[in-house]
Amino acid sequence: MTKDVNMGSAVKPKRKKIASLDRRKARAGWFFVLPFIIGFILIYLPMVYESILLSFHTIDIAGSSGAGYALEYVGWKNYSDALFVDPDFVQTLVTGLSQLAFDIPAILIFSLFMAVMLNQKAAGRGAFRAIFFIPVILSTGIMESIAAADIMGEYMEDSSGIDDGSGQSTADQLISTMDMEKLFANMKVGTEIVEYVTTAINNIYDIVNRAGVQMLIFLAGLQSISPAIYESCKIDGATAWETFWKITFPMISPMILVNGVYTIIDSFTTESNPVMSYISSVYSQADGNVLSSAMAWIYFVIVIAIVAVIASVLSAFVFYSRKND
Repeated sequence: MTKDVNMGSAVKPKRKKIASLDRRKARAGWFFVLPFIIGFILIYLPMVYESILLSFHTIDIAGSSGAGYALEYVGWKNYSDALFVDPDFVQTLVTGLSQLAFDIPAILIFSLFMAVMLNQKAAGRGAFRAIFFIPVILSTGIMESIAAADIMGEYMEDSSGIDDGSGQSTADQLISTMDMEKLFANMKVGTEIVEYVTTAINNIYDIVNRAGVQMLIFLAGLQSISPAIYESCKIDGATAWETFWKITFPMISPMILVNGVYTIIDSFTTESNPVMSYISSVYSQADGNVLSSAMAWIYFVIVIAIVAVIASVLSAFVFYSRKND
Protein backbone atom coordinates (compact mmCIF):
# COMPACT_ATOMS: atom_id res chain seq x y z
CA MET A 1 0.00 0.00 0.00
CA THR A 2 1.14 3.45 -0.84
CA LYS A 3 0.26 6.45 1.14
CA ASP A 4 -0.23 9.85 -0.28
CA VAL A 5 2.66 11.95 0.85
CA ASN A 6 0.47 15.03 0.73
CA MET A 7 -2.25 13.52 2.88
CA GLY A 8 -1.04 15.21 6.02
CA SER A 9 -0.48 18.56 4.38
CA ALA A 10 -3.41 20.90 4.64
CA VAL A 11 -4.72 22.44 1.45
CA LYS A 12 -4.30 26.19 1.64
CA PRO A 13 -7.36 28.10 0.54
CA LYS A 14 -6.89 30.56 -2.29
CA ARG A 15 -6.85 34.13 -1.18
CA LYS A 16 -9.42 36.36 -2.72
CA LYS A 17 -7.72 39.02 -4.76
CA ILE A 18 -8.69 42.45 -3.49
CA ALA A 19 -9.24 45.00 -6.21
CA SER A 20 -6.92 47.95 -6.15
CA LEU A 21 -8.13 51.47 -5.47
CA ASP A 22 -7.74 52.48 -9.12
CA ARG A 23 -9.85 49.54 -10.28
CA ARG A 24 -12.57 50.33 -7.79
CA LYS A 25 -12.60 53.94 -8.94
CA ALA A 26 -12.82 52.76 -12.55
CA ARG A 27 -15.78 50.53 -11.72
CA ALA A 28 -17.50 53.38 -9.92
CA GLY A 29 -16.91 55.60 -12.94
CA TRP A 30 -18.46 53.06 -15.30
CA PHE A 31 -21.40 52.75 -12.91
CA PHE A 32 -22.09 56.48 -13.08
CA VAL A 33 -21.80 56.72 -16.90
CA LEU A 34 -23.82 53.54 -17.46
CA PRO A 35 -27.18 55.40 -17.82
CA PHE A 36 -25.68 57.60 -20.55
CA ILE A 37 -24.21 54.60 -22.36
CA ILE A 38 -27.54 52.76 -22.28
CA GLY A 39 -29.42 55.86 -23.44
CA PHE A 40 -26.90 56.48 -26.24
CA ILE A 41 -27.16 52.91 -27.54
CA LEU A 42 -30.96 52.72 -27.35
CA ILE A 43 -31.93 56.29 -28.31
CA TYR A 44 -29.14 58.27 -29.97
CA LEU A 45 -27.35 55.55 -31.93
CA PRO A 46 -30.41 54.73 -34.11
CA MET A 47 -30.78 58.46 -34.83
CA VAL A 48 -27.14 58.73 -35.83
CA TYR A 49 -27.49 55.73 -38.15
CA GLU A 50 -30.61 57.18 -39.74
CA SER A 51 -28.92 60.55 -40.24
CA ILE A 52 -25.95 58.92 -42.00
CA LEU A 53 -28.34 56.88 -44.13
CA LEU A 54 -30.31 59.95 -45.19
CA SER A 55 -27.16 61.87 -46.12
CA PHE A 56 -26.41 59.32 -48.89
CA HIS A 57 -29.98 59.02 -50.19
CA THR A 58 -32.80 61.10 -51.52
CA ILE A 59 -36.43 60.67 -50.55
CA ASP A 60 -38.86 59.50 -53.21
CA ILE A 61 -42.46 59.98 -52.16
CA ALA A 62 -44.36 56.80 -53.02
CA GLY A 63 -47.88 57.33 -54.31
CA SER A 64 -49.87 60.49 -54.96
CA SER A 65 -51.27 60.58 -51.44
CA GLY A 66 -47.80 60.74 -49.94
CA ALA A 67 -48.58 57.97 -47.52
CA GLY A 68 -45.18 56.34 -47.93
CA TYR A 69 -41.67 57.05 -49.14
CA ALA A 70 -38.67 55.25 -50.52
CA LEU A 71 -34.97 56.01 -50.23
CA GLU A 72 -32.97 56.27 -53.44
CA TYR A 73 -29.18 56.00 -53.13
CA VAL A 74 -27.35 58.97 -54.64
CA GLY A 75 -23.87 58.56 -53.17
CA TRP A 76 -22.00 61.78 -52.35
CA LYS A 77 -24.42 64.02 -54.26
CA ASN A 78 -25.87 65.65 -51.12
CA TYR A 79 -22.37 66.46 -49.84
CA SER A 80 -21.41 67.89 -53.23
CA ASP A 81 -24.57 70.00 -53.34
CA ALA A 82 -23.90 71.33 -49.83
CA LEU A 83 -20.34 72.40 -50.67
CA PHE A 84 -20.55 73.46 -54.32
CA VAL A 85 -24.23 74.09 -55.16
CA ASP A 86 -25.66 75.74 -52.07
CA PRO A 87 -24.59 79.40 -52.20
CA ASP A 88 -24.76 80.11 -48.45
CA PHE A 89 -23.49 77.04 -46.60
CA VAL A 90 -19.75 77.57 -47.17
CA GLN A 91 -20.04 81.27 -46.42
CA THR A 92 -21.94 80.55 -43.21
CA LEU A 93 -19.37 77.91 -42.29
CA VAL A 94 -16.52 80.40 -42.69
CA THR A 95 -18.42 82.93 -40.57
CA GLY A 96 -18.91 80.34 -37.83
CA LEU A 97 -15.20 79.43 -37.85
CA SER A 98 -14.16 83.09 -37.63
CA GLN A 99 -16.55 83.56 -34.71
CA LEU A 100 -14.96 80.53 -33.04
CA ALA A 101 -11.50 82.07 -33.43
CA PHE A 102 -12.77 85.08 -31.49
CA ASP A 103 -14.84 83.28 -28.85
CA ILE A 104 -12.28 80.78 -27.55
CA PRO A 105 -9.52 83.23 -26.49
CA ALA A 106 -12.00 85.76 -25.10
CA ILE A 107 -13.88 83.21 -22.99
CA LEU A 108 -10.73 81.49 -21.74
CA ILE A 109 -8.99 84.74 -20.81
CA PHE A 110 -12.05 86.14 -19.05
CA SER A 111 -12.82 82.93 -17.14
CA LEU A 112 -9.17 82.53 -16.04
CA PHE A 113 -8.98 86.16 -14.93
CA MET A 114 -12.19 85.91 -12.91
CA ALA A 115 -11.13 82.57 -11.40
CA VAL A 116 -7.85 84.12 -10.19
CA MET A 117 -9.74 87.08 -8.72
CA LEU A 118 -12.36 84.90 -7.02
CA ASN A 119 -9.65 82.64 -5.59
CA GLN A 120 -8.29 85.50 -3.50
CA LYS A 121 -9.14 85.61 0.18
CA ALA A 122 -11.83 88.25 0.53
CA ALA A 123 -15.08 88.72 2.38
CA GLY A 124 -18.10 87.43 0.48
CA ARG A 125 -16.16 85.58 -2.20
CA GLY A 126 -18.68 82.73 -2.05
CA ALA A 127 -21.45 85.16 -2.98
CA PHE A 128 -19.40 86.54 -5.87
CA ARG A 129 -18.78 83.02 -7.16
CA ALA A 130 -22.51 82.34 -7.15
CA ILE A 131 -23.20 85.64 -8.92
CA PHE A 132 -20.83 84.81 -11.76
CA PHE A 133 -22.32 81.31 -12.11
CA ILE A 134 -25.94 82.54 -12.19
CA PRO A 135 -25.80 83.34 -15.97
CA VAL A 136 -25.00 79.67 -16.65
CA ILE A 137 -28.25 78.67 -14.95
CA LEU A 138 -30.27 81.45 -16.56
CA SER A 139 -28.92 80.68 -20.05
CA THR A 140 -30.91 77.43 -20.22
CA GLY A 141 -34.45 76.85 -21.39
CA ILE A 142 -36.55 79.89 -22.17
CA MET A 143 -33.80 82.35 -21.27
CA GLU A 144 -31.57 80.85 -23.95
CA SER A 145 -34.34 81.23 -26.53
CA ILE A 146 -34.82 84.86 -25.56
CA ALA A 147 -31.09 85.53 -25.79
CA ALA A 148 -30.87 83.76 -29.16
CA ALA A 149 -33.72 85.89 -30.51
CA ASP A 150 -31.67 88.97 -29.55
CA ILE A 151 -34.77 90.83 -28.35
CA MET A 152 -32.74 93.29 -26.32
CA GLY A 153 -30.49 94.04 -29.28
CA GLU A 154 -33.47 94.73 -31.56
CA TYR A 155 -34.96 97.05 -28.95
CA MET A 156 -31.72 99.00 -28.63
CA GLU A 157 -31.37 99.26 -32.39
CA ASP A 158 -34.80 100.83 -32.57
CA SER A 159 -33.68 103.43 -30.05
CA SER A 160 -32.01 106.60 -31.14
CA GLY A 161 -28.32 105.88 -31.34
CA ILE A 162 -25.31 107.89 -32.33
CA ASP A 163 -25.30 108.90 -35.96
CA ASP A 164 -21.81 108.12 -37.17
CA GLY A 165 -22.71 108.42 -40.84
CA SER A 166 -22.69 104.69 -41.49
CA GLY A 167 -26.46 104.36 -41.47
CA GLN A 168 -26.36 101.86 -38.61
CA SER A 169 -27.48 102.41 -35.04
CA THR A 170 -24.74 102.41 -32.40
CA ALA A 171 -27.07 102.38 -29.39
CA ASP A 172 -26.24 98.69 -28.76
CA GLN A 173 -22.50 99.35 -28.52
CA LEU A 174 -20.77 100.05 -25.24
CA ILE A 175 -17.70 101.57 -26.83
CA SER A 176 -16.55 102.33 -30.35
CA THR A 177 -13.27 101.69 -32.11
CA MET A 178 -12.40 105.39 -31.98
CA ASP A 179 -12.70 105.31 -28.17
CA MET A 180 -10.28 102.39 -27.96
CA GLU A 181 -7.88 104.07 -30.38
CA LYS A 182 -7.76 107.14 -28.11
CA LEU A 183 -7.17 104.89 -25.09
CA PHE A 184 -4.30 103.00 -26.75
CA ALA A 185 -2.93 106.01 -28.64
CA ASN A 186 0.23 106.28 -26.53
CA MET A 187 0.75 102.51 -26.29
CA LYS A 188 1.41 101.96 -30.03
CA VAL A 189 -1.12 99.09 -30.22
CA GLY A 190 -2.14 97.75 -33.62
CA THR A 191 -5.60 98.26 -35.05
CA GLU A 192 -6.30 94.49 -34.99
CA ILE A 193 -5.88 94.36 -31.20
CA VAL A 194 -8.03 97.48 -30.83
CA GLU A 195 -10.83 95.91 -32.88
CA TYR A 196 -10.54 92.64 -30.93
CA VAL A 197 -10.79 94.39 -27.55
CA THR A 198 -13.68 96.53 -28.80
CA THR A 199 -15.62 93.50 -30.01
CA ALA A 200 -14.93 91.65 -26.76
CA ILE A 201 -16.22 94.51 -24.62
CA ASN A 202 -19.33 94.94 -26.76
CA ASN A 203 -19.98 91.17 -26.48
CA ILE A 204 -19.32 91.01 -22.75
CA TYR A 205 -22.86 89.78 -22.06
CA ASP A 206 -22.37 86.70 -24.22
CA ILE A 207 -18.87 86.08 -22.86
CA VAL A 208 -20.06 86.18 -19.24
CA ASN A 209 -22.95 83.84 -20.01
CA ARG A 210 -20.65 81.24 -21.56
CA ALA A 211 -17.72 81.49 -19.13
CA GLY A 212 -19.34 80.13 -15.95
CA VAL A 213 -18.40 76.47 -16.36
CA GLN A 214 -14.85 77.33 -17.42
CA MET A 215 -14.56 79.61 -14.42
CA LEU A 216 -15.49 76.80 -12.03
CA ILE A 217 -12.98 74.43 -13.64
CA PHE A 218 -10.21 77.02 -13.37
CA LEU A 219 -11.21 77.75 -9.77
CA ALA A 220 -11.00 74.06 -8.89
CA GLY A 221 -7.56 73.89 -10.48
CA LEU A 222 -6.34 76.94 -8.57
CA GLN A 223 -7.54 75.52 -5.27
CA SER A 224 -5.68 72.26 -5.92
CA ILE A 225 -2.32 74.06 -5.93
CA SER A 226 -0.54 73.65 -2.62
CA PRO A 227 -0.19 76.90 -0.61
CA ALA A 228 3.31 75.80 0.36
CA ILE A 229 4.46 76.46 -3.22
CA TYR A 230 3.27 80.06 -3.03
CA GLU A 231 4.88 80.48 0.38
CA SER A 232 8.23 79.30 -0.93
CA CYS A 233 7.95 81.68 -3.90
CA LYS A 234 7.18 84.56 -1.55
CA ILE A 235 10.21 83.70 0.61
CA ASP A 236 12.43 83.67 -2.48
CA GLY A 237 11.21 87.17 -3.34
CA ALA A 238 9.16 86.33 -6.45
CA THR A 239 6.64 88.94 -7.54
CA ALA A 240 2.96 88.19 -8.16
CA TRP A 241 3.55 88.42 -11.92
CA GLU A 242 6.42 85.93 -11.79
CA THR A 243 4.47 83.60 -9.50
CA PHE A 244 1.55 83.54 -11.91
CA TRP A 245 3.61 82.68 -14.99
CA LYS A 246 6.06 80.32 -13.28
CA ILE A 247 3.72 78.51 -10.87
CA THR A 248 0.00 79.19 -11.43
CA PHE A 249 -0.11 79.07 -15.22
CA PRO A 250 1.83 75.77 -15.62
CA MET A 251 -0.12 74.12 -12.81
CA ILE A 252 -3.51 74.92 -14.37
CA SER A 253 -2.44 74.15 -17.95
CA PRO A 254 -4.42 70.85 -17.93
CA MET A 255 -7.54 72.91 -17.13
CA ILE A 256 -6.75 75.19 -20.05
CA LEU A 257 -6.77 72.15 -22.34
CA VAL A 258 -10.09 70.91 -20.90
CA ASN A 259 -11.71 74.35 -21.10
CA GLY A 260 -10.41 74.87 -24.63
CA VAL A 261 -12.02 71.65 -25.88
CA TYR A 262 -15.21 72.39 -23.94
CA THR A 263 -15.42 75.94 -25.32
CA ILE A 264 -14.95 74.73 -28.90
CA ILE A 265 -17.75 72.19 -28.61
CA ASP A 266 -20.00 74.66 -26.80
CA SER A 267 -19.39 77.37 -29.42
CA PHE A 268 -20.09 74.97 -32.29
CA THR A 269 -23.33 73.63 -30.80
CA THR A 270 -24.87 76.73 -29.23
CA GLU A 271 -28.22 77.91 -30.56
CA SER A 272 -26.78 81.27 -31.63
CA ASN A 273 -24.17 79.60 -33.86
CA PRO A 274 -24.85 80.70 -37.47
CA VAL A 275 -24.04 77.27 -38.94
CA MET A 276 -26.45 75.49 -36.60
CA SER A 277 -29.16 78.03 -37.41
CA TYR A 278 -28.59 77.64 -41.14
CA ILE A 279 -28.73 73.82 -40.99
CA SER A 280 -31.99 74.06 -39.02
CA SER A 281 -33.45 76.41 -41.64
CA VAL A 282 -32.49 74.00 -44.45
CA TYR A 283 -34.07 71.10 -42.54
CA SER A 284 -37.38 72.98 -42.30
CA GLN A 285 -37.55 73.36 -46.07
CA ALA A 286 -39.30 70.91 -48.37
CA ASP A 287 -37.10 67.83 -48.97
CA GLY A 288 -34.38 69.51 -46.95
CA ASN A 289 -33.79 66.73 -44.47
CA VAL A 290 -31.33 64.83 -46.71
CA LEU A 291 -29.34 67.97 -47.57
CA SER A 292 -29.31 69.15 -43.95
CA SER A 293 -28.06 65.71 -42.86
CA ALA A 294 -25.11 66.02 -45.24
CA MET A 295 -24.41 69.54 -43.99
CA ALA A 296 -24.56 68.36 -40.39
CA TRP A 297 -22.03 65.58 -40.99
CA ILE A 298 -19.68 67.94 -42.86
CA TYR A 299 -19.94 70.28 -39.89
CA PHE A 300 -19.33 67.40 -37.48
CA VAL A 301 -16.16 66.28 -39.27
CA ILE A 302 -14.83 69.86 -39.26
CA VAL A 303 -15.55 70.20 -35.54
CA ILE A 304 -13.78 66.92 -34.74
CA ALA A 305 -10.77 67.94 -36.86
CA ILE A 306 -10.49 71.33 -35.13
CA VAL A 307 -10.83 69.75 -31.68
CA ALA A 308 -8.12 67.19 -32.54
CA VAL A 309 -5.72 69.85 -33.84
CA ILE A 310 -6.19 72.25 -30.92
CA ALA A 311 -6.06 69.46 -28.35
CA SER A 312 -2.81 68.12 -29.83
CA VAL A 313 -1.26 71.60 -29.89
CA LEU A 314 -2.30 72.48 -26.35
CA SER A 315 -1.33 69.08 -24.96
CA ALA A 316 2.27 69.74 -26.01
CA PHE A 317 2.39 72.62 -23.50
CA VAL A 318 0.48 70.94 -20.68
CA PHE A 319 2.37 70.40 -17.43
CA TYR A 320 1.54 67.31 -15.42
CA SER A 321 3.00 67.01 -11.94
CA ARG A 322 4.58 63.61 -11.36
CA LYS A 323 3.94 61.88 -8.08
CA ASN A 324 6.79 60.09 -6.38
CA ASP A 325 6.41 56.31 -6.42
